[in-house]
Amino acid sequence: MPDRPEIVCLCGSTRFAEEMRAVNRDLTFAGVIVVAPGEADEVITGEQKAALDSLHLHKIDLADRVLVVNPGGYVGESTGREIAYARATGKPVSFTDPG
Repeated sequence: MPDRPEIVCLCGSTRFAEEMRAVNRDLTFAGVIVVAPGEADEVITGEQKAALDSLHLHKIDLADRVLVVNPGGYVGESTGREIAYARATGKPVSFTDPG
């Protein structure tokens, strides 16, 4: 095992929360440190969403690579911005569904 486990940041639509939890679990059991989007049980305000979006970019900064959870190939607007940010900062980006 390396000195430090790999850190992977999950990105994807909140509509795929269950899929993200499954990927998180699988990566964690494989010895990977996973950082993922925050979850809320209630509707969030526009201000809260903006703050969470900004925080998620910092999570990308912490990661060695980004894994986009995109069942059916779906990538929404926020996830698209996160992918562009990750690529602009030199982070490798991969997808659970290459579709």
